[in-house]
Amino acid sequence: MGHDTVRTPPADGAAERRSEQRGWYVYDWACSVYSTSVLTVFLGPYLTSVAKSAADADGYVHPLGIPVRAGSFFAYSVSLSVIVAVLVMPLVGAAADRTGRKKPLLAAAAYTGATATAAMFFLDGDRYLLGGALLIVANAAQSVAMMLYNSYLPQIAPPEERDAVSSRGWAFGYAAGSLVLVANLILYTGHEAFGLSESTAVRICLASAGLWWGAFAIVPLRRLRDRRTAGREVALPGFRQLAATVRDMRRHPLTLAFLLAYLVYNDGIQTVISQASVYGSEELGLEQSTLIGAVLLVQVLAVAGALAMGRLARVYGAKRTILGSLVAWTVTLAAGYFLPAGAPVWFFVLAAGIGLVLGGSQALSRSLFSHLIPPGREAEYFSAYEMSDRGMSWLGPLLFGITYQLTGSYRDAIISLVVFFVLGFTLLARVPVRRAIGEAGNPVPDRI
Repeated sequence: MGHDTVRTPPADGAAERRSEQRGWYVYDWACSVYSTSVLTVFLGPYLTSVAKSAADADGYVHPLGIPVRAGSFFAYSVSLSVIVAVLVMPLVGAAADRTGRKKPLLAAAAYTGATATAAMFFLDGDRYLLGGALLIVANAAQSVAMMLYNSYLPQIAPPEERDAVSSRGWAFGYAAGSLVLVANLILYTGHEAFGLSESTAVRICLASAGLWWGAFAIVPLRRLRDRRTAGREVALPGFRQLAATVRDMRRHPLTLAFLLAYLVYNDGIQTVISQASVYGSEELGLEQSTLIGAVLLVQVLAVAGALAMGRLARVYGAKRTILGSLVAWTVTLAAGYFLPAGAPVWFFVLAAGIGLVLGGSQALSRSLFSHLIPPGREAEYFSAYEMSDRGMSWLGPLLFGITYQLTGSYRDAIISLVVFFVLGFTLLARVPVRRAIGEAGNPVPDRI
């Protein structure tokens, strides 16, 4: 299939395309450290402790006069950041597609997020409101930036390269997350040897993620280039723009069918990521150091998993490979149900299983979706994709929480998540992707 059949202009040389792809990978390397070190490991426990030190005798803080249990403040802040992102993403996505000027918008989102993250160094004492505000800004900016970053994929990679390019991007991100997490753990566990308090060590870990993000974002912003697009209608405010995008999607029902399948199984993936450490500490009685070690193992193996699944997709196609990963997720969760308490080795085996399928299932979902987008609407459609990634990931934790509340067992709660992978598998299996790509107006790769 000649390169002149894809959206990348024919004038693009292969060397220039490779240069853009390498720059694109580096953005994942830049921003994934925020997700790993800040969101997954350090900020939740630390912000909760700051909120508790600001709480009244009954354990409540009062942002804007609203009574909030200190232990819930972090979760509510994350939820609020998702709402902000949902309002902003369709607006930014439509503006990016209309003007073709994604790069200034990507720069604004990336540096807003990086600055807010670096400013977490000042989160000490009882400054829980500062922490909540910085988290909301950083998390919303990260979502907007990822939407713009993802929307470059159809422009920098022809259809036959897309699975491999998407997988390499995820692998770069997990590699950076692992590297910085190792440095953070050395600083955190040995803070006394460095003459630091535990609080100062955590604040340095948080701020370093922002500095890393900002420093490495320079590379993609130098290498990626904007492409002018045909004139588009003026962007609409917030939810009206989202409604307009959804209306357009209804003209592409197969694209919408894929997005629904992704929404379901990705909710399961996100819930496993966020609740695995709770399962490990509460049900299996494992130490914090064991849990952080397991997070690190997931990051390292996700690099190999993303690259390996990218290769499998070249042989078997992205859809079949994703379906295989959903079977692996189901088996992993079923095994997790039977894990013995107080046995770190088996928890590490479970983490290894998660790591091997995590990166690949996400990377291939992104590349498969990129084939289903009508030309010229990449950022707008990826804003819907990113919202299903972030904005809809509340159903899994809700089911997990309700199951635990009804049964008193985290084992029952973790096995309840199997429904997301089984339903997601069923929905994805029914999507005729070759027809969906053709109906979106894109060339159909030989293997998909």
